[in-house]
Amino acid sequence: MTTNQRGLAADASEVEVLESVRKICRNYQRLRGELSKVIVGMDDVSEQIMMAILCRGHCILQGMPGLAKTLLISRLASLMDLSFNRIQFTPDLMPADITGGEVLEEDRTTGKRAYRFIKGPIFANIVLADEINRTPPKSQSALLEAMEERQVSVSGLTYPMADPFFVLATQNPVEVEGTYPLPEAQLDRFLFKIKVEYPSRSDEREICRRNTTEYDASTSHVLAADDVLEMQALVPKVVVSDHVYETALDLARNTRPEEGKLPPGVADMVQWGVGPRASIALLMAAKARALLNERVHATTADVYAAAVPVMRHRIITTFNAEAAGVDTDQIIQKIVAEHQQRHGGNHHSHVLTKGAKGT
Repeated sequence: MTTNQRGLAADASEVEVLESVRKICRNYQRLRGELSKVIVGMDDVSEQIMMAILCRGHCILQGMPGLAKTLLISRLASLMDLSFNRIQFTPDLMPADITGGEVLEEDRTTGKRAYRFIKGPIFANIVLADEINRTPPKSQSALLEAMEERQVSVSGLTYPMADPFFVLATQNPVEVEGTYPLPEAQLDRFLFKIKVEYPSRSDEREICRRNTTEYDASTSHVLAADDVLEMQALVPKVVVSDHVYETALDLARNTRPEEGKLPPGVADMVQWGVGPRASIALLMAAKARALLNERVHATTADVYAAAVPVMRHRIITTFNAEAAGVDTDQIIQKIVAEHQQRHGGNHHSHVLTKGAKGT
């Protein structure tokens, strides 16, 4: 029996895999329970971030100031016992302020001088790129190699990132004065774009109560870095049927105008559709969602649920969409609704776990 570096045997039995899935689900429920001591509501947001973590992906969180985006990310890092650094993006931020750089040091005993690399804040398990659109492209691009290659290159040498490694970026949706929108090539490297909405009235009441009283928000660790790596290793083992693959491909390809399959009413509102990264992201996100719902098979429902956060930042709209007040979320929802109608709703794949949740 060969064992991979994450502790699960490569030829593990179905029983062993199912037990690992149940462990993931138990840990996830514990994580949500601990997180609820600090964060009110935001269940969908925390679920999507956890899905991205399982997929080794990065996220952009978009929402108005004061919606606890930074608090959510920092508390998630502490609950998973992962190192966490926050980078405040500003117009004068330089690439070396993110990646680090070389400094000239003198050895006092020998008098010799040598360069030594000082690691920047990007060398952490979870990196919060706060207000990422406030810094020029030169500094934004300092994240590209780390996000894609999991390494940083300085003066001909490469330095590996921590494992696991995630970039969670935030941006304000309305304040565009003096900002630098991320280029499409960099947006495509984010698995999800997550919108953080205003809380409900009852949630906002609870938020006010907690922050105006002596409420105790102490939490305890739920996961270690090794646990996260073990969870990530299980994602490729999730079963995906052929019709689920076809659903992911249909949704991605139907966003491309040249395919001629955009729904009526939005056919002239898309300039560029999503690329193959989106197809891969849909399937990976579907697998992660299945695990969080204690299943070892992904379904079309999982793909549909991941469609908006996966594709909303990858579609480029035309002026017609802007003039009509239609955003990418509405376009994706129309594509999903038409696909569900055309294919008669959700397909059910073979259930391998008793009492599995979802369809």
